[in-house]
Amino acid sequence: MRYLGPTLILIFLLVSCGPSKKAAVITKPTATKAAIIPSIPKDEMANSIIQYAQTFNGTRYKYGGTTKKGMDCSGLIYTSFKKENIVLPRTSRAMSTQGEWIPLRKAEKGDLVFFKTNKKKNIINHVGLVIETGSTLKFIHASVSKGVVVSSLDERYWNNCFSGVRRVL
Repeated sequence: MRYLGPTLILIFLLVSCGPSKKAAVITKPTATKAAIIPSIPKDEMANSIIQYAQTFNGTRYKYGGTTKKGMDCSGLIYTSFKKENIVLPRTSRAMSTQGEWIPLRKAEKGDLVFFKTNKKKNIINHVGLVIETGSTLKFIHASVSKGVVVSSLDERYWNNCFSGVRRVL
Protein backbone atom coordinates (compact mmCIF):
# COMPACT_ATOMS: atom_id res chain seq x y z
CA MET A 1 0.00 0.00 0.00
CA ARG A 2 2.86 2.41 0.75
CA TYR A 3 4.11 2.07 -2.86
CA LEU A 4 0.75 2.98 -4.33
CA GLY A 5 1.26 6.78 -4.04
CA PRO A 6 4.67 6.92 -5.76
CA THR A 7 3.48 4.41 -8.37
CA LEU A 8 0.46 6.54 -9.24
CA ILE A 9 2.64 9.65 -9.50
CA LEU A 10 5.06 7.81 -11.79
CA ILE A 11 2.22 6.58 -14.01
CA PHE A 12 0.77 10.11 -14.19
CA LEU A 13 4.15 11.56 -15.23
CA LEU A 14 4.70 8.91 -17.89
CA VAL A 15 1.24 9.39 -19.37
CA SER A 16 1.41 13.18 -19.33
CA CYS A 17 4.81 13.19 -21.06
CA GLY A 18 3.66 10.89 -23.86
CA PRO A 19 4.05 11.81 -27.50
CA SER A 20 1.73 14.38 -28.94
CA LYS A 21 0.02 14.11 -32.31
CA LYS A 22 0.02 17.87 -32.84
CA ALA A 23 1.48 19.08 -36.12
CA ALA A 24 4.84 20.77 -35.95
CA VAL A 25 4.64 24.52 -36.11
CA ILE A 26 6.87 27.20 -37.43
CA THR A 27 9.17 28.40 -34.70
CA LYS A 28 11.29 31.47 -34.81
CA PRO A 29 14.01 32.50 -32.37
CA THR A 30 12.66 33.39 -28.95
CA ALA A 31 12.62 36.94 -27.62
CA THR A 32 15.73 36.27 -25.55
CA LYS A 33 17.62 35.06 -28.61
CA ALA A 34 16.36 38.01 -30.64
CA ALA A 35 17.75 40.35 -27.98
CA ILE A 36 21.20 38.78 -28.38
CA ILE A 37 21.17 38.26 -32.15
CA PRO A 38 19.95 41.16 -34.30
CA SER A 39 16.76 40.43 -36.18
CA ILE A 40 17.40 39.43 -39.79
CA PRO A 41 15.28 41.22 -42.41
CA LYS A 42 12.93 38.91 -44.34
CA ASP A 43 14.78 39.43 -47.65
CA GLU A 44 18.12 38.47 -46.12
CA MET A 45 16.61 35.43 -44.44
CA ALA A 46 14.99 34.31 -47.70
CA ASN A 47 18.30 34.76 -49.54
CA SER A 48 20.14 32.77 -46.87
CA ILE A 49 17.61 29.93 -47.08
CA ILE A 50 17.84 29.92 -50.88
CA GLN A 51 21.65 29.94 -50.87
CA TYR A 52 21.71 27.00 -48.48
CA ALA A 53 19.15 25.08 -50.55
CA GLN A 54 21.27 25.65 -53.65
CA THR A 55 24.24 23.92 -51.99
CA PHE A 56 22.26 20.70 -52.50
CA ASN A 57 21.88 21.28 -56.26
CA GLY A 58 22.68 18.00 -58.03
CA THR A 59 22.09 15.87 -54.93
CA ARG A 60 20.35 12.63 -55.87
CA TYR A 61 16.77 11.98 -54.83
CA LYS A 62 16.27 9.77 -51.79
CA TYR A 63 12.87 9.30 -50.16
CA GLY A 64 13.11 10.66 -46.61
CA GLY A 65 16.58 12.09 -47.26
CA THR A 66 17.87 15.31 -45.67
CA THR A 67 21.59 15.23 -46.51
CA LYS A 68 23.94 15.53 -49.49
CA LYS A 69 23.83 11.73 -49.74
CA GLY A 70 20.18 12.01 -50.77
CA MET A 71 17.30 14.43 -50.46
CA ASP A 72 13.56 14.42 -51.02
CA CYS A 73 11.47 17.53 -51.75
CA SER A 74 10.25 18.20 -48.22
CA GLY A 75 13.66 17.27 -46.80
CA LEU A 76 15.26 20.02 -48.88
CA ILE A 77 12.77 22.61 -47.61
CA TYR A 78 12.85 21.35 -44.02
CA THR A 79 16.67 21.38 -43.90
CA SER A 80 17.02 24.79 -45.57
CA PHE A 81 14.56 26.52 -43.24
CA LYS A 82 15.93 24.73 -40.17
CA LYS A 83 19.30 26.35 -40.81
CA GLU A 84 17.60 29.69 -40.05
CA ASN A 85 15.90 28.26 -36.92
CA ILE A 86 12.53 27.94 -38.66
CA VAL A 87 11.17 24.47 -38.06
CA LEU A 88 8.59 23.31 -40.56
CA PRO A 89 6.73 19.99 -40.62
CA ARG A 90 8.62 17.21 -42.39
CA THR A 91 6.15 16.39 -45.19
CA SER A 92 4.99 18.52 -48.11
CA ARG A 93 1.33 17.96 -47.22
CA ALA A 94 1.91 19.11 -43.62
CA MET A 95 4.00 22.06 -44.84
CA SER A 96 1.04 23.15 -46.93
CA THR A 97 -0.82 23.98 -43.71
CA GLN A 98 1.79 26.48 -42.52
CA GLY A 99 1.83 30.20 -43.19
CA GLU A 100 -0.77 31.74 -45.48
CA TRP A 101 -1.93 31.05 -49.03
CA ILE A 102 -1.02 33.88 -51.39
CA PRO A 103 -1.86 34.52 -55.03
CA LEU A 104 0.74 33.32 -57.53
CA ARG A 105 1.24 36.87 -58.83
CA LYS A 106 2.33 37.95 -55.32
CA ALA A 107 4.88 35.16 -54.84
CA GLU A 108 8.28 36.24 -53.53
CA LYS A 109 11.66 34.63 -53.02
CA GLY A 110 11.48 32.30 -50.04
CA ASP A 111 7.82 31.35 -50.53
CA LEU A 112 6.84 27.71 -50.90
CA VAL A 113 5.16 26.32 -54.04
CA PHE A 114 3.02 23.21 -53.78
CA PHE A 115 2.03 20.60 -56.34
CA LYS A 116 -0.37 17.69 -56.74
CA THR A 117 1.60 15.32 -58.96
CA ASN A 118 -0.74 12.35 -58.50
CA LYS A 119 -4.02 13.34 -60.15
CA LYS A 120 -5.78 10.21 -58.86
CA LYS A 121 -5.24 11.14 -55.21
CA ASN A 122 -5.69 14.93 -55.60
CA ILE A 123 -3.47 15.71 -52.60
CA ILE A 124 -0.41 17.91 -52.21
CA ASN A 125 2.63 15.68 -52.43
CA HIS A 126 5.44 17.94 -53.69
CA VAL A 127 6.99 21.22 -52.54
CA GLY A 128 9.56 23.64 -53.88
CA LEU A 129 11.20 26.89 -52.75
CA VAL A 130 10.72 30.03 -54.85
CA ILE A 131 14.15 31.38 -55.84
CA GLU A 132 13.19 33.83 -58.60
CA THR A 133 10.12 35.76 -59.61
CA GLY A 134 9.35 38.08 -62.51
CA SER A 135 8.38 36.97 -65.97
CA THR A 136 8.67 33.36 -64.80
CA LEU A 137 8.70 31.79 -61.37
CA LYS A 138 11.68 29.52 -60.68
CA PHE A 139 11.90 27.14 -57.75
CA ILE A 140 14.39 24.67 -56.33
CA HIS A 141 13.13 21.23 -55.39
CA ALA A 142 14.10 17.57 -55.27
CA SER A 143 12.76 15.74 -58.31
CA VAL A 144 12.47 11.95 -58.23
CA SER A 145 14.07 11.70 -61.69
CA LYS A 146 16.71 14.45 -61.51
CA GLY A 147 17.44 15.02 -57.81
CA VAL A 148 17.77 18.59 -56.54
CA VAL A 149 17.26 20.96 -59.47
CA VAL A 150 15.87 24.35 -60.37
CA SER A 151 12.67 24.28 -62.42
CA SER A 152 10.28 26.83 -63.83
CA LEU A 153 6.54 27.08 -63.39
CA ASP A 154 6.48 27.68 -67.16
CA GLU A 155 7.35 24.01 -67.69
CA ARG A 156 4.17 22.20 -68.73
CA TYR A 157 4.48 19.42 -66.15
CA TRP A 158 4.88 21.76 -63.17
CA ASN A 159 2.27 24.20 -64.45
CA ASN A 160 -0.29 21.40 -64.86
CA CYS A 161 0.13 20.07 -61.31
CA PHE A 162 0.61 23.45 -59.56
CA SER A 163 -1.55 23.77 -56.45
CA GLY A 164 -0.60 27.05 -54.79
CA VAL A 165 1.90 29.26 -52.97
CA ARG A 166 2.30 29.75 -49.23
CA ARG A 167 4.29 32.37 -47.37
CA VAL A 168 5.95 31.17 -44.18
CA LEU A 169 8.48 33.98 -43.66
